[in-house]
Amino acid sequence: MTLDIRDVPEADLDRALDLSYLAFHLSPGEKRRNRHRELLRRCTRIGVYDGGQLAGLAAAHLLTLSLPGGQLPCAAVDFVSVAPTHRRRGVLSSMMAELWRRCAADGQPLSCLWPSESAIYGRYGYAPATETYRIEIDSARPLALRVAPDERPLRLIDPADAPAVLGPLFDATLADRAGRFTRDEAWWRQEVLNLDGARESGSGSQPPGPPRVVVLGEPGEPPAGYALYRADGNGAGTVTVDELEAESAPAAAALWAYLASIDLTTTVRVQARPADDPLLYIAADRDQVRVTRQEIDLWVRLVDVHAALTARSWAAPVDVVLDLRDTSVPANAGRFRLTVGDGERAGAGAASGATSGAASGAASGATWKPTDDAADISLDVRELGACYLGGTRLRHLVRAGLATEHTPGAVRRLEAALETEWLPFTGENY
Repeated sequence: MTLDIRDVPEADLDRALDLSYLAFHLSPGEKRRNRHRELLRRCTRIGVYDGGQLAGLAAAHLLTLSLPGGQLPCAAVDFVSVAPTHRRRGVLSSMMAELWRRCAADGQPLSCLWPSESAIYGRYGYAPATETYRIEIDSARPLALRVAPDERPLRLIDPADAPAVLGPLFDATLADRAGRFTRDEAWWRQEVLNLDGARESGSGSQPPGPPRVVVLGEPGEPPAGYALYRADGNGAGTVTVDELEAESAPAAAALWAYLASIDLTTTVRVQARPADDPLLYIAADRDQVRVTRQEIDLWVRLVDVHAALTARSWAAPVDVVLDLRDTSVPANAGRFRLTVGDGERAGAGAASGATSGAASGAASGATWKPTDDAADISLDVRELGACYLGGTRLRHLVRAGLATEHTPGAVRRLEAALETEWLPFTGENY
């Protein structure tokens, strides 16, 4: 029978979940299934039907992603599943093509995902854009730091109060690092703090201990930093840090020193930190603070290259012609002149929903126009996406044979414009 691509109605939500569980070999409990049902209900849902059978599913959350100098709407792909009876029949390609159409219609210049199999999504234009470190601190002895901790008081607050207390500081840090999602109160409560306990692991086990929230600063004043953590109550002596934000190195030092000094614990395990986290520099003994794993994090796809490039801020002026390949979204393909110059507000001409906020001294006013001029650089949209948030150097892709420099010096000039003060970081799933 002919495969039919259409919306998945709410009446088919359980069928969609069954297909996803079949594809990922999951058998969740009712609490977790209810959470997935609610998540899926709020998503854009694309289904491939073979007669009355749901043979394919792709969903997308409508999120907002921070980027250098601003934010953009982003289609965050999730629940991608193909029935084992319908593999290699173009089901996934059909769903991706429909997703690009929906993104264009809904004003979403970007898409992102965490791939279950990284070999699959590169051919659809996705590229690794952020990375994280897992860190372990030996807290059997006091944490040795090269920076004096901030002396303001530390206090524990009720996790239920955390969204109101921590939200303004987190929102302020979005401009510092690209690659993170904006949050409302529901996101804080359900996704960050897990106050309803629905974010259990695949094995059904709960994370160690209840969520704890420590804040640096006097009550009633804006916090200078905070940490979200859990302490294992089963004798393992482990503190698990979910998130830490600080306005300065001394503020961060105060929080790390606190986490490493909690009684009856000997190890601090940090789930995700940026690759350029200041902790790695202020630790006096790197044998005490060790990187235990380096991971590719968020994959990004530029669905509308014009909107994406004109929405972000730039670190330096540049005028370069790119010959861009995009086999999935033909509107992106061709030869274009990217011009970034001073004198205009950053993000001018950005897509609807973008906000600007370029760092002081940055170049601004990017334009992206078709041209017949000779190309300075040739590359695929995948490589442009890898560099977009500032986490990948274009010269490394040229050396790997994935991009070609036709005009000497063009790659370095474009790199200088793409540079960000801090590396992009995601650190949380959706």
